Amino acid sequence: MTDIKAVVFDVFGTVVDWREGVARELRAFFERHGAAAADAHAAADAWRRRYQPAMEECRSGRRPFTRLDVLHRENLDAVLRECGLDPAAIAACELDELNRAWHRLDPWPDAVEGLARLKRRYVIAPLSNGNVALLLNMARRAGLPWDAILGAEVARAYKPQPEAYLRTADILGLSPGEVCLVAAHNSDLAAARTCGLKTAFVPRPREHGPGQATDLKPEGPWDVVAADFLDLARQLGC
Repeated sequence: MTDIKAVVFDVFGTVVDWREGVARELRAFFERHGAAAADAHAAADAWRRRYQPAMEECRSGRRPFTRLDVLHRENLDAVLRECGLDPAAIAACELDELNRAWHRLDPWPDAVEGLARLKRRYVIAPLSNGNVALLLNMARRAGLPWDAILGAEVARAYKPQPEAYLRTADILGLSPGEVCLVAAHNSDLAAARTCGLKTAFVPRPREHGPGQATDLKPEGPWDVVAADFLDLARQLGC
């Protein structure tokens, strides 16, 4: 790991707690629209389940590259219909504001301090499927001290496409082996490792709620396994 010059991060689930943040805003929205009985966490999970299929339309070439904010907004209509609400009966500006719940997610308790420590020695940036405006707004609200905002919109590719990892390294002026991806998802790390990046696994056992059954432990030969971002910083000499 002595060759590492940049540490890049998966964001949703690894840096921020998307489930609680999205559920919080859905709950308030349901109460305003007379659907207080709707399960906000179940709706957040349903919204997230549409994330990969929507991106796959772009990855497969069936649809041109489309930023995540647009995909999330399209998926929101379907989720609200599943909850018994008619999106056509709700002001578009209110739906757009709800869609920006993904811009207002809270970091995990160790994230900001861990990132600040890593920043002392390495370039740090997101390597996320989020678009630039989303990641920028999130960083400003949550105090995430990125050196740059990178991700799918910059690379014009969604993970786990190789271009997402390789173009990110190239944009930083680095070889893949000089970049380490940090993620709470084994599949993300596997794709990055195939592209030559170094890898670090940090478990987030409550990303999907108390019944989470996936990504509870490392499932590959990752270069670093850390308990949290503070432990990661310690292992990387920060």
